[in-house]
Amino acid sequence: MATANLTKLRVLFIAPVPPPITGQAVACEALYIDLSGQGHEVTLINLSKQSFRQGINSIGRLLEIVQILGQTLRHARNADLVYLTPAESVAGNLKDMAILLCLGSKTKRTFLHLHGGAGMRKLLSDSHPWLHRMNAWLLRRVAGVIVLGERHVSIYSHIVPRARIHVVKNFAGDEWFIDNQSLAQKWARRNRLNVLFLSNHLPGKGYRELIEAIQLIPPNQRAQLDFHFAGGFEDEASKSEFLGRIATLDDVTYHGTVSGEVKKRLLHAAHLFCLPTYYPYEGQPISILEAYASGCAVITTNHSGIFDIFTPEENGWEVQPRSAQSITDALLRSLSEFDSVAGMGHMNARQASTEYRRTQHLQVLNRCLGLARPADASPVT
Repeated sequence: MATANLTKLRVLFIAPVPPPITGQAVACEALYIDLSGQGHEVTLINLSKQSFRQGINSIGRLLEIVQILGQTLRHARNADLVYLTPAESVAGNLKDMAILLCLGSKTKRTFLHLHGGAGMRKLLSDSHPWLHRMNAWLLRRVAGVIVLGERHVSIYSHIVPRARIHVVKNFAGDEWFIDNQSLAQKWARRNRLNVLFLSNHLPGKGYRELIEAIQLIPPNQRAQLDFHFAGGFEDEASKSEFLGRIATLDDVTYHGTVSGEVKKRLLHAAHLFCLPTYYPYEGQPISILEAYASGCAVITTNHSGIFDIFTPEENGWEVQPRSAQSITDALLRSLSEFDSVAGMGHMNARQASTEYRRTQHLQVLNRCLGLARPADASPVT
């Protein structure tokens, strides 16, 4: 049994927390609350930015980066432990290397927690040889690297010793888990299927392909489907374009950016959760695990670390990236194989309940950070 670490540490926490709401920010907030609740002295340097665009794209953001580096220099000297979530754009990576330089000797007490995957793999590849060399020089000094799944271990394994690479899968918040009665009632309705896209509407997330797929469905089958979209946009132009495309589609509803009870109602009413992503900075979407917790079957792609938590034909249907026709085929198959998708929804709810709880995620993460607990202690949520 793990021994309790009763020492209260000074933790420098360099990561995004909401707002805005992203999967990464939600996960970081859970750890931040947990560490603070244990009595550690946690200093937050918030990496959140108001735009969903990657990189440093404005003078305002550049000034924010300067402030972040100043805060890092000021607080690093007293830190016993540093938690840092790296970015996956070239500009963001340069910022992270500057942070590591500011940390100085505290780099040896620093854990990097990669919440993405696809973008970092490219940054540390032969596509960016000079970035690769600079990162390698710094990464060899860190205490550890945390990734979301086994598919992401190889991103760092040629630089960081395997013993210092930890795998911690994402989680679904307790608030999204559906009760057995509601789950049975949802799947008892056989005449219509609710399809939900719940994610920020960013290039590569697949929402445009889903709209195209809807329009390819024959009228008789489309009459058995209702489509719901929720999430923000990177700019007003993208939002206006989307609203224009769905204006004539009576079976499509856009709910805006949702949270709390509205988000819960959408998830619990959905039969199919559709995230046909090829987003260049994708990791292991928390939204998929939230869909599992809500008893949904899932339609998604083999992209980044998704297949660490998704098995085709068991958790849902695999579709091809950038392919509206592939999504249409999956939707039609769901209608013709209702019992199969209902079984997937029930199985996903059971799997989430046993494997993807926030408490489990935080317990494993604490151990990776060297903050072991008594076996019966529960993280603060």
